[in-house]
Amino acid sequence: MSTPNPSKPKILITGANGLLGQKLVDQLVTQGNFEVIATGRGPSRLSGEGFHYQVMDIENKSDVESVIGNLKPDVLIHGAAMTHVDECELNQEACFRANVTATRYLVSAAEKVKAHFIFVSTDFIFSGEDGMNPYDENASPDPVNYYGLTKLEGEELVKNSSLSWAIARTVLVYGIAPGLSRSNIILWVKSSLEQGKEIQVVDDQVRTPTLAEDLAAGCILIAEKHATGIFNISGGELLTPYDMAIQTADFFGLDKSLINRTDSTRFTQPAKRPMKTGFIIDKARKQLGFEPKTFQAGIGILAKQIILARS
Repeated sequence: MSTPNPSKPKILITGANGLLGQKLVDQLVTQGNFEVIATGRGPSRLSGEGFHYQVMDIENKSDVESVIGNLKPDVLIHGAAMTHVDECELNQEACFRANVTATRYLVSAAEKVKAHFIFVSTDFIFSGEDGMNPYDENASPDPVNYYGLTKLEGEELVKNSSLSWAIARTVLVYGIAPGLSRSNIILWVKSSLEQGKEIQVVDDQVRTPTLAEDLAAGCILIAEKHATGIFNISGGELLTPYDMAIQTADFFGLDKSLINRTDSTRFTQPAKRPMKTGFIIDKARKQLGFEPKTFQAGIGILAKQIILARS
């Protein structure tokens, strides 16, 4: 934790206990350019010092108004969301509260203190079926599931506000952080192959997978430059999940023959997924100086973090 520093601009993070939130807080504290306010619904799962943690339920209007009104952040990065796509499809009321209602409360509170508002969004606002992949910032949204619909509604709330705003759209974020149990394709492939399990991996979906550290770095560049508008913040390589699985097996020296190529028709999930998305990140590269890691480098970073977590 830290004591307030009036000489630095304040930056407030929602969802600070999550994967992106933890990476944001860590990088912001290391860089030291902001007074960092981390927020979450429950107790802090963050380690280290150099930040202030504040409990805030973003689905509670009075809670949001009180915290934002008292702390008066100069910048607000809204990274909290309900992101499990199938859960969003099956529990649409909860998804709407988390992704739309909460965003409305935060936008309203941010307007009153004139904070620069950065909204983290997703490639799932696109259909992935229009032959447009990879998408640039001007592509027309057409979500195919409820999660994507709510994130698009969140974007519209931000765009239609009186705020100075930016939207950071991202794709298939992967990484690990303390206290989080949710897996990702690298951990799943590594674990399965180490156990000698055969796995079925689709080869008809395309993404630009994004290391969580890179997404955090992109959001911080937007904050530092007070940039406005929409920015694609993702990895730079178009890969299928099968490609990702093969690269993971190669990195760890595991048996690739256990990876079976398949397609999306073999899987039944509550929520439809866009088939081919991925982002063109030229704008972020030119205007922000954003440069993501390669997927291979991302695997290497995760590998080191796995070793550290076990030590």
